[in-house]
Amino acid sequence: MAKLEKFASQLDAKLLAELRRYARASDRTLSGVIGEAVAEYLDRVRVRPAFRKATKEVLADHASLLKRLAK
Repeated sequence: MAKLEKFASQLDAKLLAELRRYARASDRTLSGVIGEAVAEYLDRVRVRPAFRKATKEVLADHASLLKRLAK
C-alpha cells in the first residue's frame, strides 16, 4: 500500500457534506473517496498533448464532412 500523507484543504460546505454522505453510503472513508477522485481527475487531464493536437487537426481538416454527416 502507498504511504499516506496528511494535508489540509478546504471545500465548499455543501460539497463537503455531499462528499461525506457519499463516503458513508458507500461504506468508504472520506480519504479513500478523495484519493480515488483525485486519481481519476489526474488520469482525465493527462491526455497527451499530441493526442489533443491530432484531434483538433482531424476535426479542422474534416469540418465540412462532419457538418454533412450531422444533417
